[in-house]
Amino acid sequence: MDFEQLYRNYFIEVYYYMRSICRDESVCEEIAQETFFKALKKIDSFDGSTDIRAWLFTIAKNTYISILRKNKRNAGATDDLQLADGSDLQEDFADQDMALRIHAILHTLKEPYKEVFSLRVFGELSFEDIGKLFSKSAGWARVTYYRAKTMIQNELEEYNGYNQLSGDQ
Repeated sequence: MDFEQLYRNYFIEVYYYMRSICRDESVCEEIAQETFFKALKKIDSFDGSTDIRAWLFTIAKNTYISILRKNKRNAGATDDLQLADGSDLQEDFADQDMALRIHAILHTLKEPYKEVFSLRVFGELSFEDIGKLFSKSAGWARVTYYRAKTMIQNELEEYNGYNQLSGDQ
């Protein structure tokens, strides 16, 4: 596999993938570059069993998560790196009351949503690893996680809407 060709073919896709997650263009470009640096170091470990884009996207997302964690440790918050969809679900875990509410909602989810969400958020497993645990694809794990996250966010919105209407907030 010619790495230069790989870079030319997929850099823009990795960049746009990151733009769908992160609002900061310079951070997205930095992550895309870091993704290919990491891919170059690990190209021999790529077995070809998945689409090369999925492998690169996984590296990019894990790099982004590492940056979020590093910034959170260093600055105590992730204000400069927010998700493009405006989701603050990760920040909500920092608030104990909200974390308890999220755990209560998570407890009501059906399987496999509950387990996939828990493995991703609390177990910090990659989608590929989660897919393997269920004998499914990384794409299945990604979709299941997204659906679980959406269910939790919808429940939180309903709860917050109820609290605003009742004045309990």
